[in-house]
Amino acid sequence: MTDARLYRRHRFPPDVIAHAVWLYFRFPLSLRMVEDLLAERGIIVSHQTVRAWAEKFGREFAKTIRRRSAGKFGDKWHLHEVVISIGGRKHWLWRAVDQEGFVLDVLVQARRDRRAALRVMRRLLTRQGHPPRVLVTDKLRSYPAAKRQIMPGVEHRSHKGLNNRAENSHHSTRRRERVMKRFKSARQLQRFASFHDPIANLFHLPRHEMTSADFRELRAAAMDAWRDIAQLEAT
Repeated sequence: MTDARLYRRHRFPPDVIAHAVWLYFRFPLSLRMVEDLLAERGIIVSHQTVRAWAEKFGREFAKTIRRRSAGKFGDKWHLHEVVISIGGRKHWLWRAVDQEGFVLDVLVQARRDRRAALRVMRRLLTRQGHPPRVLVTDKLRSYPAAKRQIMPGVEHRSHKGLNNRAENSHHSTRRRERVMKRFKSARQLQRFASFHDPIANLFHLPRHEMTSADFRELRAAAMDAWRDIAQLEAT
């Protein structure tokens, strides 16, 4: 059932707001693209309104998904960092995924050294509540230096070819970077990734490992979960 407090003082009904947020975070669409898709259905809102919805409700939905997902991820962590240019300066987007490709956490930092790697690992341990069975990274020397300090007993596999899963996890951010014509600030990037990745986890279905019938069933279950998270009336 819809929580009146969540959507209080909003002129549009909850299903319209939730659908706009779903479109923005589920697909590589700009705010103006979402505005046009809604307009095609006769829903006239500005892209500024879509932005406000994405920030407010994206935060709430991502928080709920993270809470429901606690303790359900795999014990093999893949860490990788990718450079993002913001205002002519390099920033590093650090992302951790498990062996199934579910995103564990994401963190934007200005550095790519031992201290930055240590901060990522500490944040992961705090949020996951336990160390991994195996840690997989590329050959960046900051990783083993940080791991020795905070997770000395964890097996560490350092090889570029083993970390394709983490490298591929950055593709969604790269696509959105192109649509948005670059991120404007590190804060904007952190905010977007923090909202986007939990929502992407909800719809992450390894289609190559299941039949079409199973895929359709899991996709329907994901949509049902989304409606529950968005506090919408059952259809």
